[in-house]
Amino acid sequence: MHLSPRFNRYSVLILDDHEVVLHGLRQCLSTEADIELRGFCSTSRELLNVLATRTADILIIDFMLGPQDVDGINLIKVLKLRFPSCKLLVLSAQYTPATAALVLHAGAHGFIGKSLPLDDVASAVRAVARGQIYLTRDMAMELAEFSESALRPATVPGNAEHTPLLASPLLSPREREVLRCCLDGMSVAQIAGKFSRSSNTISTQKQSAFRKIGIRNDNELFKMRNQLDRP
Repeated sequence: MHLSPRFNRYSVLILDDHEVVLHGLRQCLSTEADIELRGFCSTSRELLNVLATRTADILIIDFMLGPQDVDGINLIKVLKLRFPSCKLLVLSAQYTPATAALVLHAGAHGFIGKSLPLDDVASAVRAVARGQIYLTRDMAMELAEFSESALRPATVPGNAEHTPLLASPLLSPREREVLRCCLDGMSVAQIAGKFSRSSNTISTQKQSAFRKIGIRNDNELFKMRNQLDRP
């Protein structure tokens, strides 16, 4: 970790594709005497271009960007590889223990939800800059419960291969069994036939489960399963 010698501050670059979020972060952090804002980016390409010419101590990055952009785990991996001296603070609207486990496993140094008070961001920046892993106390407790659940295969019916993902305490039993079937390669129609429910009901349960674990589609479901299952 290096401090910006000229200002003796922690330098920060921010990536988010929502102007309102960028404005809020600018207003919040610009008043902090020990934080130097070095730029605001709305795409991952823009961030990578900026980092090619000027670095920062902390990168605050949105976990989910636009549909055509590189985001999430892939972006964390790219930044860790190309800019290893930068510490990553991940910002997400999907503030769940499963997402926290995913980003920390990928190498991020902190995780903060967009629903939290803006003042928490400055605290997170300072903690990450000091070499700490930042989580709020509530999220740290939820993550500990999630991790403990993931180590108990017997609590989750079905294929043990999917246990770490399906063990989230946020999931209802029906949401859990729908996700298990999705991970086994079944379509919504096939799951509906298996459980004698309507396709609309299965689709609603699937989307509810997706929201709870912080993902948007099947592709992200399998990516998350692979990340959580990787030793």
